[in-house]
Amino acid sequence: MTKEELIYKKQTVYEKAGKKVVDSAFAYAENYKKYLDNGKTEREALKISVQMAEAKGFKEYRLGDKISVGDKLYYNNRGKNLFVFSIGNEPINNGIRITAAHIDAPRIDIKQCPLYEDSGMGFFKTHYYGGIRKYQWVATPLSLHGVIALRDGSIIDVTVGESEDDPLFYINDLLPHLGQEQSKLPLSEGIKGEQLNILIGSMPDNEDNSIKLNVLKLLNQKYGICEEDLLSAELCVVPAAKARDIGFDRALIGAYGHDDRVCAYPALTALLDCEDNTHTLMCILADKEETGSDGPTGMQCDLMLDIIDEIARNLGGSPAAAKANSKCLSADVSAAYDPNFPEVFEKQNTPLLSCGAVFTKFTGSRGKSGTNDANAEYIGWLRSILAKDNVVWQAGELGKVDCGGGGTVAKYISKHNIETIDLGVPVISMHAPYEVIAKVDLYEAYRSICAFYKY
Repeated sequence: MTKEELIYKKQTVYEKAGKKVVDSAFAYAENYKKYLDNGKTEREALKISVQMAEAKGFKEYRLGDKISVGDKLYYNNRGKNLFVFSIGNEPINNGIRITAAHIDAPRIDIKQCPLYEDSGMGFFKTHYYGGIRKYQWVATPLSLHGVIALRDGSIIDVTVGESEDDPLFYINDLLPHLGQEQSKLPLSEGIKGEQLNILIGSMPDNEDNSIKLNVLKLLNQKYGICEEDLLSAELCVVPAAKARDIGFDRALIGAYGHDDRVCAYPALTALLDCEDNTHTLMCILADKEETGSDGPTGMQCDLMLDIIDEIARNLGGSPAAAKANSKCLSADVSAAYDPNFPEVFEKQNTPLLSCGAVFTKFTGSRGKSGTNDANAEYIGWLRSILAKDNVVWQAGELGKVDCGGGGTVAKYISKHNIETIDLGVPVISMHAPYEVIAKVDLYEAYRSICAFYKY
């Protein structure tokens, strides 16, 4: 063998794949940016995903419906969790090709009794959702999203701050002139959770000089609600910024919610674009990953097993055999190497921007605690199918051994005897209100999943 064949060298997509793939990556990214802008919450991302599936001929499925070979179906779980699946013509006991990504993202949720006023300002009380760095969310433009469920069963959709003529929302920060003591605190303590109050108004009502009452009147005029209706609301604030190209060369995308819609979008589009009808395919877009995957819309719920059981039963197969022979890509992001913070990365095993999709054998923390750990045989098989389409990929891990770590939904899927590995896109500033990814990495994730569905 030659020296080049003996030594593994990580290469960028630009070096390895060439102009045709790069041009396709840039074109693919345009619709992804629209997906981000129109799907800033799990509910919104699900609605867009359903529209995309229906446009490709997928029909809504309800538990108990008959399932046949050739069916293209989706199951909408409570408006927050989506299963999209197509039934192939090979025996179901051969297993299912599964991808699982999450469509929730770190944000700030509005509490159930949120509205108050103090010192000439009206606020919403909040509780942050997921692993945020609180100081990043102050003094930045925010938009309000969510739903209000009324007692009569009707649902009111709320989106304020995304249109140019909409008002925005805001979290106050301390001016540097008076922030000397705050500046001495660790980053994690500079802003407290109870200080993440959303500024929503300052004009009092003419009748009794109440800012709170004036806000309630405005909400009543627009939505027909009263304060009690907020008890059954799910409202949150997210960054108002849109997805934009980053850099003179426009090779990167900055946006809110890359984690994990940068994996959800290629997982879904790869399934919708797949023309092979051999394998049974399933794309799961899950909720609640950022808070532990609990509840009926998270991946710890047994709904995935229920759907697999229904598919196997309808096709005359064994649910146990179907699971044992299934393969899964847990599609979640990885932390890209950042030369501004080299002290937390082990560069040789950290994914680099523009070097393709990332396969992460294990996540967890210190001593591989709390993680799935994919076996060598499965990784070898993935290498073989990716090579068929010349997909550019790299191996990765989440930081130095003793620097922390993280988790994904992989362990919740693999515990059901399903081969699972994490596949994702490297992200700069993960969990920040505005994250950055490379267009070519996004596209290689799509090509990886296409190969996984196909071979």
